Amino acid sequence: MRAARLMSLLLLLQARGGMTAPQLARELEVSERTVHRDVRALSEAGVPVYADRGRAGGYRLLAGYRTRLTGLDRAEAEALFLSGVPEALRDMGLREVASTARLKAAAALSPGLRDAPATAAQRFHLDAPGWFAGDNPPPGALAPLARAVWGDHPVTARYRGTERAVEPYGLVLKAGVWYLAGRSGGRLLTYRVDRFDAVEVLAERRFDRDPGFDLAAFWQERSWQFTRSLLRTTVTLRVTPAGLAGMRYIADPVALADTLASAGEPDGEGRIVVALPVESLEVAYHQVLRFGPEAEVLDPPELRERITAAAAALAALYSGQR
Repeated sequence: MRAARLMSLLLLLQARGGMTAPQLARELEVSERTVHRDVRALSEAGVPVYADRGRAGGYRLLAGYRTRLTGLDRAEAEALFLSGVPEALRDMGLREVASTARLKAAAALSPGLRDAPATAAQRFHLDAPGWFAGDNPPPGALAPLARAVWGDHPVTARYRGTERAVEPYGLVLKAGVWYLAGRSGGRLLTYRVDRFDAVEVLAERRFDRDPGFDLAAFWQERSWQFTRSLLRTTVTLRVTPAGLAGMRYIADPVALADTLASAGEPDGEGRIVVALPVESLEVAYHQVLRFGPEAEVLDPPELRERITAAAAALAALYSGQR
């Protein structure tokens, strides 16, 4: 533990040129007293670190000194590619590995480029969880599954009360929810990580990963299939050009593609008949209300009647005739 901290301190000084004890303490999440002890330990080990006195002082390395401890190991190199998703790294238990990797990468840069990581971090940030997700703890199965994914280790798991043997291929974070792509029974399946009751990583074993597997392509295909499977009902609408243009704000992207493909020619009033796939008539009711006067329900009759009643209630509400 201390050896890793000493290396991080050394890399911080090399990457940033000089830092005060309070700055180092914040970065390393230790006390200033610990920083002073660690600096003394580096000096005793032959590292040319010295203290600048005065208000703007701090610890620095002798000019021209560069450590050779900048080579990334495999785990650090892999984690580096996830360093723009700090919440995901934290949830998977990889935050310290990624932090060391970033420090090594920064220390390897020439002096004129050492501000590049900070410059980029101030301009681009990926916030993966969805809105109103709260500060819920990560699923208990996430960290062991992440270790299994990194190491190509099979797992035995209990998923929704059923025992399964799974070869975990990859993890996906979608709107704050974690999913696992894994092979079980000869098929590639998708699992919600929070529905695993228990996971045992078989660390002494490795499975042969399909070299042609593409996690991004797999997820896109499966999420598209899942969304389409929910669209079990179709409603027929007669929309204005404004209603058709606003469809992208209301319909699911999968439903939107089918709806636009179904659009016919404008009628004498400029309205266009379209077929909108929906999950249910209840969902359709709330979607159609959002169109206001820009959409008219032609079919099914029960939805048309419900929208008519809602329109009459709205007219009475706004005319004061309740």
